[in-house]
Amino acid sequence: MNPNQPTFLRPTFGERLFNRLFCLFVGLGLGLRHNYLLQVSGRRTGRLYSTPVNILDYEGRRFLVAPRGETQWVRNARSSGQILLKKGRVRQSYRVREIGDAEKPMLLKTYLDRFTTTVQRYFPVPAGSPPAGFSELTSHYPVFELLPQ
Repeated sequence: MNPNQPTFLRPTFGERLFNRLFCLFVGLGLGLRHNYLLQVSGRRTGRLYSTPVNILDYEGRRFLVAPRGETQWVRNARSSGQILLKKGRVRQSYRVREIGDAEKPMLLKTYLDRFTTTVQRYFPVPAGSPPAGFSELTSHYPVFELLPQ
């Protein structure tokens, strides 16, 4: 990974298909405790876009990590400053605060350790690595703190 180049890992056809099905299930209220449907307005179109995400609850705070890097939802969240989390009929609105690189190593480690099965393929370090192992990677993974509106 080049530390100066923004990264984005484009989903494969199979991953896009799986995400659409998973969106349907999470939107119906199915899924694990940490699975939500992220909804964010497009920065140019204003259209509402949805994608499944894992929410990291850590030390009494909620975080949204972008394991694929600089995705469209990341750009849209930055632009609007807010997102919606949906699970079933429940929708929660949040403001987003982007986390600086200095704060990310422990959050990325915790995220990878907690959701290894679904996100390990996006990280060049193995789950269980010390926080220092994430220091060189922080610029590649946007992280947002979710603040209630």
